[in-house]
Amino acid sequence: MAIMKETVMKQNCNRRLRDIMSQRKAVLLPGAANALAARVIEDIGFQAIYVTGAGVTNTFLGVPDIGLITLTELASHVSATRDVVALPLIVDADTGFGNPINVARTIQVLERSGANAIQLEDQDFPKRCGHFSGKSVIGRADMVQKIHAAVDARIDPDLVIIARTDAIASNGFEDAMERAAAYIEAGADMTFVEAPRTKEQIAEIPKRLAVPQLINIVAGGLTPMIGLDELGKMGFSMILYANAALQASIAGMQKVLGHLKAHGSLDGISGELASLEERQRLVCKPRFDDLEKKYL
Repeated sequence: MAIMKETVMKQNCNRRLRDIMSQRKAVLLPGAANALAARVIEDIGFQAIYVTGAGVTNTFLGVPDIGLITLTELASHVSATRDVVALPLIVDADTGFGNPINVARTIQVLERSGANAIQLEDQDFPKRCGHFSGKSVIGRADMVQKIHAAVDARIDPDLVIIARTDAIASNGFEDAMERAAAYIEAGADMTFVEAPRTKEQIAEIPKRLAVPQLINIVAGGLTPMIGLDELGKMGFSMILYANAALQASIAGMQKVLGHLKAHGSLDGISGELASLEERQRLVCKPRFDDLEKKYL
Protein backbone atom coordinates (compact mmCIF):
# COMPACT_ATOMS: atom_id res chain seq x y z
CA MET A 1 0.00 0.00 0.00
CA ALA A 2 2.85 2.43 0.86
CA ILE A 3 4.56 1.69 -2.46
CA MET A 4 1.29 2.31 -4.32
CA LYS A 5 0.79 5.68 -2.57
CA GLU A 6 4.38 6.68 -3.37
CA THR A 7 3.90 5.75 -7.05
CA VAL A 8 0.69 7.78 -7.27
CA MET A 9 2.39 10.78 -5.66
CA LYS A 10 5.29 10.65 -8.13
CA GLN A 11 2.91 10.40 -11.07
CA ASN A 12 0.85 13.33 -9.77
CA CYS A 13 4.04 15.39 -9.39
CA ASN A 14 5.10 14.45 -12.92
CA ARG A 15 1.80 15.65 -14.33
CA ARG A 16 1.83 18.78 -12.17
CA LEU A 17 5.28 19.66 -13.45
CA ARG A 18 4.22 19.13 -17.05
CA ASP A 19 1.28 21.45 -16.45
CA ILE A 20 3.58 24.13 -15.01
CA MET A 21 5.91 23.80 -17.99
CA SER A 22 3.16 23.92 -20.59
CA GLN A 23 1.77 27.23 -19.30
CA ARG A 24 5.08 29.00 -20.11
CA LYS A 25 4.52 31.58 -17.39
CA ALA A 26 8.11 32.03 -16.21
CA VAL A 27 7.79 30.10 -12.95
CA LEU A 28 10.65 30.72 -10.52
CA LEU A 29 12.68 27.59 -9.80
CA PRO A 30 15.02 27.79 -6.79
CA GLY A 31 17.80 25.27 -6.31
CA ALA A 32 18.18 23.08 -3.23
CA ALA A 33 21.50 21.56 -2.22
CA ASN A 34 19.91 19.38 0.46
CA ALA A 35 16.61 18.37 2.02
CA LEU A 36 16.56 21.28 4.49
CA ALA A 37 16.89 23.83 1.68
CA ALA A 38 14.07 22.03 -0.12
CA ARG A 39 11.88 22.37 2.98
CA VAL A 40 12.55 26.12 3.05
CA ILE A 41 11.68 26.45 -0.66
CA GLU A 42 8.41 24.59 -0.18
CA ASP A 43 7.59 26.53 3.00
CA ILE A 44 8.01 29.88 1.22
CA GLY A 45 5.53 28.80 -1.45
CA PHE A 46 7.46 28.04 -4.65
CA GLN A 47 5.94 25.59 -7.13
CA ALA A 48 8.90 23.28 -7.82
CA ILE A 49 12.43 22.53 -6.63
CA TYR A 50 15.67 22.07 -8.57
CA VAL A 51 18.10 19.58 -6.99
CA THR A 52 21.34 21.26 -7.98
CA GLY A 53 24.32 19.09 -8.82
CA ALA A 54 26.70 21.96 -8.11
CA GLY A 55 25.03 22.65 -4.78
CA VAL A 56 25.06 19.00 -3.66
CA THR A 57 28.72 18.72 -4.72
CA ASN A 58 29.69 21.93 -2.89
CA THR A 59 27.81 21.16 0.34
CA PHE A 60 28.22 17.39 0.61
CA LEU A 61 31.77 17.04 -0.70
CA GLY A 62 33.12 20.57 -0.24
CA VAL A 63 34.58 20.55 -3.76
CA PRO A 64 33.83 22.42 -7.01
CA ASP A 65 31.31 21.40 -9.65
CA ILE A 66 33.71 19.50 -11.93
CA GLY A 67 32.08 16.08 -12.19
CA LEU A 68 33.21 14.64 -8.84
CA ILE A 69 29.84 13.52 -7.48
CA THR A 70 28.59 9.97 -8.12
CA LEU A 71 25.15 8.73 -9.10
CA THR A 72 24.79 6.97 -5.73
CA GLU A 73 25.57 10.17 -3.82
CA LEU A 74 23.16 12.20 -5.92
CA ALA A 75 20.39 9.60 -5.62
CA SER A 76 20.68 9.56 -1.83
CA HIS A 77 20.12 13.33 -1.75
CA VAL A 78 17.14 13.06 -4.11
CA SER A 79 15.61 10.34 -1.96
CA ALA A 80 16.10 12.34 1.25
CA THR A 81 14.54 15.39 -0.37
CA ARG A 82 11.61 13.41 -1.80
CA ASP A 83 10.85 12.12 1.70
CA VAL A 84 10.27 15.60 3.12
CA VAL A 85 8.64 17.70 0.37
CA ALA A 86 5.64 17.23 -1.92
CA LEU A 87 6.71 19.59 -4.70
CA PRO A 88 7.97 18.36 -8.09
CA LEU A 89 11.73 17.73 -8.11
CA ILE A 90 13.86 18.60 -11.12
CA VAL A 91 17.18 16.77 -10.76
CA ASP A 92 20.46 17.85 -12.31
CA ALA A 93 22.08 14.60 -13.49
CA ASP A 94 25.09 16.25 -15.17
CA THR A 95 26.20 14.17 -18.18
CA GLY A 96 24.20 11.12 -17.09
CA PHE A 97 27.30 9.47 -15.60
CA GLY A 98 28.53 7.89 -18.82
CA ASN A 99 27.38 6.61 -22.20
CA PRO A 100 23.75 5.89 -23.24
CA ILE A 101 23.73 2.63 -21.26
CA ASN A 102 24.84 4.51 -18.15
CA VAL A 103 22.25 7.20 -18.87
CA ALA A 104 19.49 4.57 -18.93
CA ARG A 105 20.51 3.37 -15.47
CA THR A 106 20.78 6.97 -14.23
CA ILE A 107 17.18 7.61 -15.29
CA GLN A 108 15.97 4.43 -13.59
CA VAL A 109 17.83 5.16 -10.34
CA LEU A 110 16.76 8.80 -10.09
CA GLU A 111 13.15 8.06 -11.05
CA ARG A 112 12.98 5.46 -8.27
CA SER A 113 14.54 8.01 -5.90
CA GLY A 114 11.73 10.47 -6.53
CA ALA A 115 12.78 12.69 -9.45
CA ASN A 116 9.97 14.17 -11.55
CA ALA A 117 12.32 15.64 -14.16
CA ILE A 118 15.88 14.69 -14.99
CA GLN A 119 18.28 17.07 -16.71
CA LEU A 120 21.11 15.78 -18.91
CA GLU A 121 23.82 17.92 -20.52
CA ASP A 122 26.03 17.49 -23.56
CA GLN A 123 29.39 18.30 -21.99
CA ASP A 124 32.41 16.06 -22.16
CA PHE A 125 33.22 14.23 -18.94
CA PRO A 126 34.39 15.47 -16.51
CA LYS A 127 31.83 18.23 -16.84
CA ARG A 128 32.19 21.73 -15.44
CA CYS A 129 29.78 24.26 -14.02
CA GLY A 130 27.98 25.95 -16.90
CA HIS A 131 29.58 29.29 -16.03
CA PHE A 132 33.17 27.99 -15.75
CA SER A 133 35.71 28.34 -18.54
CA GLY A 134 37.28 25.36 -20.31
CA LYS A 135 34.06 23.51 -21.20
CA SER A 136 33.78 21.23 -24.22
CA VAL A 137 30.86 19.23 -25.62
CA ILE A 138 30.42 15.75 -27.04
CA GLY A 139 29.23 15.14 -30.58
CA ARG A 140 25.64 16.05 -31.33
CA ALA A 141 24.82 12.51 -32.45
CA ASP A 142 26.26 11.09 -29.21
CA MET A 143 23.99 13.31 -27.12
CA VAL A 144 21.00 12.42 -29.28
CA GLN A 145 21.59 8.77 -28.38
CA LYS A 146 21.72 9.68 -24.70
CA ILE A 147 18.32 11.37 -25.04
CA HIS A 148 16.91 8.30 -26.82
CA ALA A 149 18.23 6.12 -23.97
CA ALA A 150 16.71 8.40 -21.34
CA VAL A 151 13.29 8.42 -23.02
CA ASP A 152 13.32 4.64 -23.39
CA ALA A 153 14.39 4.04 -19.78
CA ARG A 154 11.76 6.03 -17.91
CA ILE A 155 8.98 4.03 -16.27
CA ASP A 156 6.35 6.77 -16.27
CA PRO A 157 6.04 8.45 -19.68
CA ASP A 158 5.20 11.69 -17.83
CA LEU A 159 8.68 11.82 -16.26
CA VAL A 160 10.20 14.94 -17.83
CA ILE A 161 13.49 14.69 -19.73
CA ILE A 162 15.36 18.00 -19.93
CA ALA A 163 18.24 18.33 -22.39
CA ARG A 164 20.83 20.99 -21.67
CA THR A 165 23.42 22.19 -24.15
CA ASP A 166 26.64 23.95 -23.17
CA ALA A 167 27.72 24.47 -26.77
CA ILE A 168 27.61 28.28 -26.75
CA ALA A 169 30.95 28.44 -24.92
CA SER A 170 32.87 26.28 -27.40
CA ASN A 171 30.84 26.24 -30.64
CA GLY A 172 28.75 29.39 -30.59
CA PHE A 173 25.08 30.26 -30.29
CA GLU A 174 23.89 28.81 -33.60
CA ASP A 175 25.38 25.40 -32.89
CA ALA A 176 23.74 25.41 -29.47
CA MET A 177 20.36 26.15 -31.03
CA GLU A 178 20.78 23.40 -33.62
CA ARG A 179 21.74 20.96 -30.89
CA ALA A 180 18.71 21.89 -28.78
CA ALA A 181 16.45 21.32 -31.80
CA ALA A 182 18.03 17.91 -32.39
CA TYR A 183 17.53 16.96 -28.73
CA ILE A 184 13.86 17.93 -28.99
CA GLU A 185 13.50 15.71 -32.05
CA ALA A 186 15.09 12.88 -30.05
CA GLY A 187 12.38 13.20 -27.38
CA ALA A 188 13.46 15.87 -24.87
CA ASP A 189 10.43 17.45 -23.19
CA MET A 190 12.22 20.68 -22.31
CA THR A 191 15.54 22.21 -23.34
CA PHE A 192 18.01 24.39 -21.47
CA VAL A 193 20.48 26.45 -23.51
CA GLU A 194 23.12 27.27 -20.92
CA ALA A 195 24.96 30.58 -20.57
CA PRO A 196 23.61 32.81 -23.38
CA ARG A 197 25.68 35.98 -23.38
CA THR A 198 23.27 38.70 -24.56
CA LYS A 199 19.65 39.72 -24.16
CA GLU A 200 19.21 39.17 -27.91
CA GLN A 201 20.36 35.55 -27.64
CA ILE A 202 18.07 34.97 -24.67
CA ALA A 203 15.05 36.29 -26.58
CA GLU A 204 15.77 34.00 -29.54
CA ILE A 205 15.72 30.78 -27.50
CA PRO A 206 11.96 30.42 -26.82
CA LYS A 207 11.14 31.82 -30.26
CA ARG A 208 13.06 29.14 -32.13
CA LEU A 209 12.61 26.04 -29.98
CA ALA A 210 9.29 24.23 -29.90
CA VAL A 211 9.22 22.81 -26.36
CA PRO A 212 9.14 24.71 -23.03
CA GLN A 213 12.41 26.44 -22.14
CA LEU A 214 14.38 26.83 -18.92
CA ILE A 215 16.92 29.60 -18.36
CA ASN A 216 19.56 29.71 -15.62
CA ILE A 217 20.24 33.04 -13.88
CA VAL A 218 23.50 32.99 -11.93
CA ALA A 219 24.65 35.85 -9.72
CA GLY A 220 28.11 36.66 -11.03
CA GLY A 221 27.67 34.32 -14.03
CA LEU A 222 27.83 34.82 -17.79
CA THR A 223 24.12 35.36 -18.50
CA PRO A 224 22.63 38.87 -18.16
CA MET A 225 20.50 39.27 -15.04
CA ILE A 226 17.07 39.82 -16.61
CA GLY A 227 13.96 40.09 -14.46
CA LEU A 228 11.07 37.65 -14.22
CA ASP A 229 8.52 39.81 -16.05
CA GLU A 230 10.75 40.33 -19.08
CA LEU A 231 11.69 36.65 -19.28
CA GLY A 232 8.01 35.77 -19.04
CA LYS A 233 7.20 38.02 -21.98
CA MET A 234 9.96 36.28 -23.95
CA GLY A 235 8.16 32.98 -23.39
CA PHE A 236 10.33 31.07 -20.90
CA SER A 237 8.62 28.40 -18.80
CA MET A 238 11.00 28.24 -15.85
CA ILE A 239 13.55 30.66 -14.44
CA LEU A 240 16.25 28.79 -12.56
CA TYR A 241 18.18 30.27 -9.66
CA ALA A 242 20.14 27.11 -9.01
CA ASN A 243 22.42 28.25 -6.21
CA ALA A 244 20.93 31.49 -4.86
CA ALA A 245 20.04 29.78 -1.57
CA LEU A 246 23.51 28.23 -1.32
CA GLN A 247 25.28 31.53 -1.99
CA ALA A 248 23.06 33.23 0.59
CA SER A 249 23.79 30.53 3.18
CA ILE A 250 27.55 30.87 2.62
CA ALA A 251 27.33 34.64 3.09
CA GLY A 252 25.21 34.17 6.21
CA MET A 253 27.60 31.65 7.75
CA GLN A 254 30.59 33.85 7.02
CA LYS A 255 28.92 36.87 8.59
CA VAL A 256 27.74 35.16 11.76
CA LEU A 257 30.85 33.03 12.31
CA GLY A 258 33.10 36.00 11.53
CA HIS A 259 31.28 37.97 14.24
CA LEU A 260 31.60 35.04 16.67
CA LYS A 261 35.35 34.78 16.00
CA ALA A 262 35.88 38.51 16.42
CA HIS A 263 33.70 39.03 19.51
CA GLY A 264 33.52 35.65 21.21
CA SER A 265 29.72 35.70 21.36
CA LEU A 266 26.62 36.24 19.23
CA ASP A 267 25.70 39.48 21.02
CA GLY A 268 24.74 42.05 18.42
CA ILE A 269 24.14 39.59 15.61
CA SER A 270 21.51 37.21 16.97
CA GLY A 271 18.96 38.84 14.67
CA GLU A 272 20.77 37.17 11.76
CA LEU A 273 19.91 33.72 13.13
CA ALA A 274 16.74 31.70 12.70
CA SER A 275 15.23 31.11 16.11
CA LEU A 276 15.39 27.67 17.70
CA GLU A 277 11.62 27.46 17.33
CA GLU A 278 11.72 28.32 13.63
CA ARG A 279 14.45 25.77 13.01
CA GLN A 280 12.42 23.02 14.67
CA ARG A 281 9.26 24.07 12.81
CA LEU A 282 11.03 23.71 9.46
CA VAL A 283 12.14 20.16 10.27
CA CYS A 284 8.63 19.28 11.56
CA LYS A 285 9.68 18.41 15.08
CA PRO A 286 6.10 18.71 16.44
CA ARG A 287 5.05 15.85 14.13
CA PHE A 288 7.77 13.62 15.54
CA ASP A 289 6.76 14.63 19.08
CA ASP A 290 3.23 13.46 18.28
CA LEU A 291 4.56 10.15 16.94
CA GLU A 292 6.55 9.60 20.13
CA LYS A 293 3.40 10.11 22.19
CA LYS A 294 1.43 7.80 19.91
CA TYR A 295 3.84 4.90 20.22
CA LEU A 296 4.83 5.22 23.87
